[in-house]
Amino acid sequence: MSIIEIFTDHVVNRKSLKDYVEIRKGLQERGEFNDKKLIQAEETLQCLKKIDPETYEKMYQILNDIFKRDTGDTVEYPINFVREVLRIGQNGMSAKNVCEEYRRSLEHSFHGE
Repeated sequence: MSIIEIFTDHVVNRKSLKDYVEIRKGLQERGEFNDKKLIQAEETLQCLKKIDPETYEKMYQILNDIFKRDTGDTVEYPINFVREVLRIGQNGMSAKNVCEEYRRSLEHSFHGE
């Protein structure tokens, strides 16, 4: 499996990004995020799961909907998901606000749709 396939598997199947960090250490490929950012994203997801399970589920449902829509750039879907997760708490962004903005990505047209 390539690094992006492993990363996608971890994101889509809600596997620990901390585990992914450890797996990635044995590969000779570079990922999109550094270890610190991935650990931060995992901690944010676990906190969200605990304090706002509804928003946590919505975030993953949006990711699932994006994969179903399949606009042709599947490599970017899990990367964008983690980028959105990392926005939670930055500049006062609540999880609900980030989730709403992430949901809006489903409304955009891509590749001539």
